[in-house]
Amino acid sequence: MAVLKVIEILASSDKSWEDATKNGVDHASKTIKNIKSVYVKDQSVTVKNNELAQYRVNLKITFEVN
Repeated sequence: MAVLKVIEILASSDKSWEDATKNGVDHASKTIKNIKSVYVKDQSVTVKNNELAQYRVNLKITFEVN
């Protein structure tokens, strides 16, 4: 029987929501092994001078605990 744990993290990118998600998973995988899935819970963007400045995602990362 596998035991899974879910954590929630925030990640960002200057390029896109997809890149923000990749950044979050890349950073989390440095200390978390056996990542099984990622759920994008929420997306937002900051605006500066009427331009999109930073894409942000709230991620739920599921991983197997050994």
